[in-house]
Amino acid sequence: MSQIAALVRELKHYLRGQGITYRDIADRLGVSESSIKRLFSRRSFSLQRFEEICQIAGLEIADLVDLAGTSRESVSQLTLQQEELLVSDRKLLLMAYLLITGWSVPEIRAGFEIDEREARRLLYRLHHARIIELQPMDRVKLLTSRNFRWRSDGPIQRLFRAQVQREFFDSAFSEKGAALRFVGGTLSSASLQQMQQALDKVAEEFNELSRKDSVLPMTERHGCSAVLAIRPWEFSVFQQLKRK
Repeated sequence: MSQIAALVRELKHYLRGQGITYRDIADRLGVSESSIKRLFSRRSFSLQRFEEICQIAGLEIADLVDLAGTSRESVSQLTLQQEELLVSDRKLLLMAYLLITGWSVPEIRAGFEIDEREARRLLYRLHHARIIELQPMDRVKLLTSRNFRWRSDGPIQRLFRAQVQREFFDSAFSEKGAALRFVGGTLSSASLQQMQQALDKVAEEFNELSRKDSVLPMTERHGCSAVLAIRPWEFSVFQQLKRK
């Protein structure tokens, strides 16, 4: 894609996100709507006209250059260095986790001890680490894909085992909305694979519901976590009693 095409694409995307139509631009510039459509379809802007449309959107051309230059493919897993960065700063980890799970920046600032200046610092660090894409007016684009997962035995999972796991399971799971099911049995390799696929579907459904509910006000949402796991395993006490 040419640089001009990338800039026009980012401008169209930004205008759409702000609810600015071709009709709005035409009225502001005193031209017909069809002429604006032709400009975008043919990418035949003069530099002055392009700058005028950017001004209507509240953008500088430099903003679009930055957006086009930092547009990235979504990732299904962070690198080792990215996860190490997150666990090195608890507020950075909090910010990343909440953004990934559907919180907006204003909701994070309202719910946690993070003021505007610190929120901006954290967002810039996540932007430069290529975990999010920071857009004009502090809008955030996640660079994680829908099937995103933490690294197996990576820094985040090790933190989970060391600090989160014990706290999470230190519960009777009797409160409203809580559930715990522990089952045991013997399964064939084919059945074990089928159960793994079922867990993947449950995780996808959880993520889909989280995205769907992200538009609701915080008063109608509750912080939730789910642990989905299965593996060939026997209780060590039972293993000690097995016939040699």
